[in-house]
Amino acid sequence: MTRGTGRDGSPGAPRSVDVARVAGVSQKTVSRVFNDEPYVSADVRRRVLDAAEQLGYRRNNAARALASGRTRSIGVVTLGTALYGPASLLMGVERVVRDTGYALRVVNTMEGDPAGLAGAVGSLLDQGVDGIVISEPIDEPGGEAEPLRVDVPVLVLGAPQPFAASTVLFGGRGADRMARAVVEHLLDLGHATVHHLAGPQRWYAAKDRLEGWRSALAAHGRDEPPVIEGDWSAASGYAAGRELAADPEVTAVFAANDDMAIGLIRALAEAGRRVPQDVSVVGFDDIPVAAYVTPPLTTVRQPFDTVAQEGLKRLVHAIDNPQAQALPASDPPVDLIVRASTQPPPPRTPPGRRRHSVSRSPGEVPPHRLPEKDPSTRR
Repeated sequence: MTRGTGRDGSPGAPRSVDVARVAGVSQKTVSRVFNDEPYVSADVRRRVLDAAEQLGYRRNNAARALASGRTRSIGVVTLGTALYGPASLLMGVERVVRDTGYALRVVNTMEGDPAGLAGAVGSLLDQGVDGIVISEPIDEPGGEAEPLRVDVPVLVLGAPQPFAASTVLFGGRGADRMARAVVEHLLDLGHATVHHLAGPQRWYAAKDRLEGWRSALAAHGRDEPPVIEGDWSAASGYAAGRELAADPEVTAVFAANDDMAIGLIRALAEAGRRVPQDVSVVGFDDIPVAAYVTPPLTTVRQPFDTVAQEGLKRLVHAIDNPQAQALPASDPPVDLIVRASTQPPPPRTPPGRRRHSVSRSPGEVPPHRLPEKDPSTRR
């Protein structure tokens, strides 16, 4: 590997002048390429990048920060959790930030943390980030009475959290539309109404899904059954399933995430309520295992990468063009994945006759039962 030389003539790290020499361009052109400036031809850009790779050249971000007053870094505040949704959204943000040429700084918050969101944002501002992403915050009791004051652009994904900032961008809040699509799918199959197993209501994502369920039922003039609130875990879905299985009028359930839906299906099966013959179940997220449970789960696939890509594009534009108008937002797509856990409801039993959901015709496959384990065990 070719190296540059230090001031004393000894081998040293390659410099931009070395890249210019190998690429056959001026040092200014090298600077334009690495600053993503316009008016550089594709051929010249490729030659510069190839030369930089050949030499092992890395931009001196510290020097650039001193010259521009910017660190070329973006901070992310995310809830410290292994739940599929927040973790997948963070991974999407990480992939997109790498492609923008910015460094990424992540601060995790925990439920019940007294410093909370304000402490995490303050930590990132102390590090001199150029912009901040707030990903999936929750509504903590006793939170900030006034908007947080931030002097860099802020992108908020999944919540209406107030900020007093130079630029505040919102994105990723399409869960209400996705929930409406779930309810309309079940009503179109012929179900009289849809029960809802909600997520914890301190989560904005859970509130959005509840609101979408509620507005869809209202729009179709259907009764709104009592809501059961879980905690996102399969165990809480199992507990809710035991309660719902006791009500013969329940024919369709929308669970606010796939883990709860899977626990719900197990409880229904143990009670002799077949899915989907007796009760249709829909989840949310499309976790990797959703297609392989029995029955394969109908669910909503969240567009984590699309939300991250669009949001970061808008944030970087606000950072690089502080005087320009913000780029417009677009609604995330609704992707309902219909599998085998939903079908039309069973025929209504005539008055005076009791329908035994556990009876089966000769040769019919019995309800699937998962391997026995302690239902209280969390996934």
